This record gives sequence, structure tokens and C-alpha cells, in this order.
Amino acid sequence: LIVAHLVQEKLAGEDSGKLAYEFHRALAEQILAACEAAEQETGIKKVALSGGVFQNRLLLELTDHMLKQQGFEVLKHQLVPPNDGGIALGQAVYAMAYLDRNRNK
Repeated sequence: LIVAHLVQEKLAGEDSGKLAYEFHRALAEQILAACEAAEQETGIKKVALSGGVFQNRLLLELTDHMLKQQGFEVLKHQLVPPNDGGIALGQAVYAMAYLDRNRNK
């Protein structure tokens, strides 16, 4: 629905920047809704925003703000990137732990 709306608005001459913001806001609202649904099932109000999509600063800031307004504790990357760099670091840590556990076998 959001894509059809954005296309319709663009064809009607709407500003691309405004439409891009609307897209990001709609996506942040959907993430919030998913977190609220998960919280209803689990009672957990802690959310980790991770993955390459959260390299997008606007999406990260909108989602973070919306979640905090609803009382969620939001965890975000600070030292490790949320994309492939974080995955690579996790793989290296796992490999080191595996080697350490199996060193004397």
C-alpha cells in the first residue's frame, strides 16, 4: 500500500524528499507495530535494532524515537557496525571460542 501511495503522489507532482521521508516513517511505524505485537505476546520491552537496514540513519532515528515513546528500551550498535562487519566479528569470536574449546581434544 505504501509503495502504491508513494507512486501516486509522485505522479501527482509531490516532492521526492517528502515522499522519501513518508516511506521511512511508514517503515518505522511498521517496525513499532511488530515490536508492540511481540511485547503483547512476551511482555519483553527491550528491542535490538540491528542489521544492515539500520545503517540508514533516518530509519534508525525514527524507529528509536517511536519505540522509546512507547516505553521500549532500545539497544543500538555503538562499536560494531550493524551490517556484515558485525557478522564477521561474530564469526571470528565464535571461531576463537570453538578453537579454544577444542584445543586440548
